[in-house]
Amino acid sequence: MTAALLDALAVATGSRVERAEAVAGGDVNRALRAELADGRTVFVKHRDGAPAGMYRAEADGLRWLAEAGAIRIPEVVAVADDAEPRLLALEWIDRGARGPDHDERLGHGLAALHRFGASCFGLAEDNFIADIPQPNAPLSTWAAFHAERRVLHLGRRAVDAGLLPAGAGAKLERLAARMPELCGPEETPARLHGDLWSGNAIADRAGAPVLVDPAVYGGHREVDLAMMRLFGGFSERVFAAYDDAFPLAPGHEERVDLHQLTPLLVHVLLFGGSYVRQTMRAVERYL
Repeated sequence: MTAALLDALAVATGSRVERAEAVAGGDVNRALRAELADGRTVFVKHRDGAPAGMYRAEADGLRWLAEAGAIRIPEVVAVADDAEPRLLALEWIDRGARGPDHDERLGHGLAALHRFGASCFGLAEDNFIADIPQPNAPLSTWAAFHAERRVLHLGRRAVDAGLLPAGAGAKLERLAARMPELCGPEETPARLHGDLWSGNAIADRAGAPVLVDPAVYGGHREVDLAMMRLFGGFSERVFAAYDDAFPLAPGHEERVDLHQLTPLLVHVLLFGGSYVRQTMRAVERYL
């Protein structure tokens, strides 16, 4: 950490930083636990060269999720995003072991979040997933949004970067053309977390679920559930509780790979490697 970062945090929060220490921040960001002179303790995300607008977009996303009142979301304390050093300060959440009803609360809470809904497929503003720009200009159907704003947007970036094999671009275009027949029954837009792997669903000191690090937009609720299955870490009790509260449409099992394409392509862009083969298998399944 630098003096400039601590000064920026003090200005953003309106309180002097009494003590700060580095804590785990994930693959994209670094993080601090900071104690402020006014008695607050905050979790601070930062990194050198953070894209302008990234932390402000995350703050807006956290507030958007919190509007649903469905599940605990960290409170935004402050954002400094107009110049370096950029940072996002959130309430500090003491982590604990999952309570005996944690999984049911997570499933029911996620169902309530999705059911709370969104005004469109998309969002008023673009944001980021990890540090990758995520376009959110609304489209009238989920099939169109998933094809253009997610699969083709990410796929074209991966093709341009030379990360996908020859012919991948044409296959993605063919898949996009088939989206209307593949995406299942029409649903109203759900309020999505957008990056829901197990590391972004923690337990607080009381053992209750908390969702962090979103990449929000209005979309199909199967997206969050598909990502939860992609990397594991969630018990079947979570999915059973979700389905009890908000049953999924027929055929949802056949759409899991389809709705895993966004996180798979993100991981191709971030890490390459085995994700390329996994992504192409998912694409080819639907051709």
